[in-house]
Amino acid sequence: MPELPEVETVRAGLAAHVLGRRIAAVDVLSARAVRRTAGVADALTEGLVGRTASAAVRRGKFAWLLLDGEPASGGQRTSSTQPAPDGEPASGGQPTPAFDVASALLVHLGMSGQLLVRDAAAAHATAGVAHPHLRVRLTFADDGALDFVDQRTFGYVAIEPLIPTADGGPGGLGAPDPALPAPVAHIARDLLDPALDLRVLARSLRRRRSGIKRVLLDQTAVSGVGNIYADEALWRARVHPERLVASMPTARVVEVLEAGREVMSQALAQGGTSFDALYVNVNGASGYFDRSLAVYGQHGRPCPRCGTPIVRLSFMNRSSHLCPRCQRAPRAA
Repeated sequence: MPELPEVETVRAGLAAHVLGRRIAAVDVLSARAVRRTAGVADALTEGLVGRTASAAVRRGKFAWLLLDGEPASGGQRTSSTQPAPDGEPASGGQPTPAFDVASALLVHLGMSGQLLVRDAAAAHATAGVAHPHLRVRLTFADDGALDFVDQRTFGYVAIEPLIPTADGGPGGLGAPDPALPAPVAHIARDLLDPALDLRVLARSLRRRRSGIKRVLLDQTAVSGVGNIYADEALWRARVHPERLVASMPTARVVEVLEAGREVMSQALAQGGTSFDALYVNVNGASGYFDRSLAVYGQHGRPCPRCGTPIVRLSFMNRSSHLCPRCQRAPRAA
C-alpha cells in the first residue's frame, strides 16, 4: 500500500496540474471505485461537473481536492456512508449534504491506485481505448483529464462533506482552512504535518500498552506510516519493533518520530518507494527510494551500520526487518 511519501508525491502533482481547472465530464467505468458515494456513478457526475479544485490536501495516506463552486446540476445529494474496511476512513450512518461548496473529492489509493494527469492530446488518444484498469476519468474544460487507475480495486474516490478539525488546525498538508472530509476525521496527523508537535505526540503514545511498531502503524495514533517506513525509522533510531512504547522515555519516542520524519522526507525527495509498476506519480513515473532502504526487504544482507545480517520476523500477518545487533530485543520479547 502506498505510504505517506507516495501519497504526498501524488498530492503535489495534483496541486501542480489540476487546481483551477473546471471539470466538464465524469466517466465512471467501475461502480466499485465509487462505492462510497450514494447513487454511485450518476451522483459522482452530478456532484463534480462544473466545479473546480481549489486545493490539494493530504493527511496520512488520504488525499482530497477541495471543490469550489456549485455543480452544473445545481442540486444537492446525501451521502449514506457505511463501515469502512481496515485502512479506509470510518464513516457514520447519518446522511450528510455533499454537493455544496464545503465538500471535497476524497481519494484513497488502496493497494494499487494511481492518479494520472493526461494532457489534451493524451486524453484524446486514449478516449477510445479501454485501459484495463481505468476506473474513473475526470475530463476538464481544456480537454485534459485526470484518470483514476486501480488494478486491485481496493481504492476509491468519493465526494464528501467537510467538517471542522478537532484541534482547530488545518485539515492537512495543503489545507487552507481547519476542515477535512468527515470520513477522515478519526485519522491522526502525520509526521510531515506542520501542525504536529512531536513531543506532545510522544507523550500521548507513551500511554499505550503496545509495542512501538504496532503504535506507529495505528493510523489513529499517527498517520501515514506503513510497514516500510516503520522498519526504516526504527532501524535509524536503534529501537526494536517489539519494545513497549510505555517503557520508553519521552525523549526516546521523539527520536523514533524524528527518524520517521527524516526517512519519509528523504523518500519524498526521491519520489517515494516503488517496488513495481503499481506505484507511480501523476505523470506515470516511479519513485526510486527503494535503492536507499537500509532494512526493509534486505533480509540476509549486511546492516549498513554494523555489518550484521538483517533478519526478518513475523509481525501482524506481515514482516518486520531489523538488525539484531543495532536493535536489541527487549527482555520481555
